Amino acid sequence: MKSIEWLGSSVRFIDQAKLPLDETYITTDDYSVLAEAIRTLKIRGAPAIGIAAAYAVALASLKFTDSDVHAFRSHLRKAVDNLASTRPTAVNLSWALNRMQQVARRAPTVGEAREGLIQEAITIHREDADKCRRIGEHGLALIPQQASILTYCNTGALATGGEGTALSIITTAHRSARAISVFACETRPALQGARLTTWELMKAGVEVTLITDNAAASLMQQKKIDLIIVGADRIAANGDTANKIGTYNLAVLARYHGIPLYVAAPTSTIDASMASGGEIPLEQRGGREVVEVFGKQIAPAGVQTLSPAFDVTPSELISAIITEDGIHRPPFNFGGSALAGNLSST
Repeated sequence: MKSIEWLGSSVRFIDQAKLPLDETYITTDDYSVLAEAIRTLKIRGAPAIGIAAAYAVALASLKFTDSDVHAFRSHLRKAVDNLASTRPTAVNLSWALNRMQQVARRAPTVGEAREGLIQEAITIHREDADKCRRIGEHGLALIPQQASILTYCNTGALATGGEGTALSIITTAHRSARAISVFACETRPALQGARLTTWELMKAGVEVTLITDNAAASLMQQKKIDLIIVGADRIAANGDTANKIGTYNLAVLARYHGIPLYVAAPTSTIDASMASGGEIPLEQRGGREVVEVFGKQIAPAGVQTLSPAFDVTPSELISAIITEDGIHRPPFNFGGSALAGNLSST
């Protein structure tokens, strides 16, 4: 299963909004279709959003037929602005778009720019696949020989260009003969854990049990959870981490029960320009996701809703952050060009 792939002059992606009951793939040569797919969660997961945005810019470049390089860059700017407005929290989106714009600025002709943009998008995708592999290898050092792991939202192949971030650690541990089992939180309101994480883990042969979000505390109290691994959509310089709404709940519970909470993400998710999590923009979603489940209304008509898509977990509640570079220990320091923090191999 490939969540997204480049076909030469079009992009093919799996519609995550229809999983797990319907495995539907969409093929398009229109960048605006990708933009709308990101906005409506057909494509989701911070790294996957960045990859899709890069491919979308490449598609936009193919639609321009003039040879005027200045008009070409203006054309791309409109596409970039559209894509940048889709999801504000995941920094991988702006990171990928910035890389694509740099390619367009450097190229002296439209033809060279177009070819460069296609290659850059493919490179971003390949780089993420490699980062996922390395995150899994580094994170393996944190997994005991026998462990019960809690995870949240979806951080696997659907959310990335490779095997995943947090899920890459889990599947790497499974292949390494660790005796692991996984509790997957359903992850309201869009149910990414129930629909996507269980689907991926079952395909990988990993023992997984689906729980409601509000069962996590009870499982910790009963000492049925050894560690928690989650992903991230943006990490500030001090290690504060924005992730799917409800992650902060788990972090507070984990600290009370003495359970380590690990964050797994590529370095492209680190935003050193933001000193702390208080500066991270947190997306607010529409109320429909709260009052409806699979198109069926579950709340009174006209009820007011509040639906933040993300929350911020303070760095002091995070036991370690795993990137493709290794394991970062607190106190975290991702400021400037350092990207080091306290880096260890175990």
